[in-house]
Amino acid sequence: MKSSMPMLTPREAARMLGISYPTIKQWILGGKLKTVPTPGGHHRIAESALKPFLAKDDAKAPSDSRQRFRRVSGRNQIAGKVVSVRIEGLLAEVILKAGDQTVTAIITANAVRELKLKKGDSAAALIKSTDVMIERLEDPS
Repeated sequence: MKSSMPMLTPREAARMLGISYPTIKQWILGGKLKTVPTPGGHHRIAESALKPFLAKDDAKAPSDSRQRFRRVSGRNQIAGKVVSVRIEGLLAEVILKAGDQTVTAIITANAVRELKLKKGDSAAALIKSTDVMIERLEDPS
């Protein structure tokens, strides 16, 4: 099947929308997003099929939009409020509160100054998968 319109892989479409690959696969399999099958049985998505999703997201307030996710390669992002900034020498400790959870990041003091981070600012912790640790918690039951 030849097509003159740009066709995207699910992974490319997910990046454009600022969503995860598993989410777009759910949308495809659930019929929320129409695709064109390749001769090999893979899904391809017309760029035009993404326009309603992008328009809907663009209509949201900047704090609720996924537009900022589309500007950064990391998809594991936790948005919250800065509750503490402590600079000592070349490094800074930034504590972010997201709901009932806190995330502590050690970044350069220069980064804090360039971002002009201060207590009360809205910010997002970007988590790189190779730098996340998981602890198993015992069920309280």
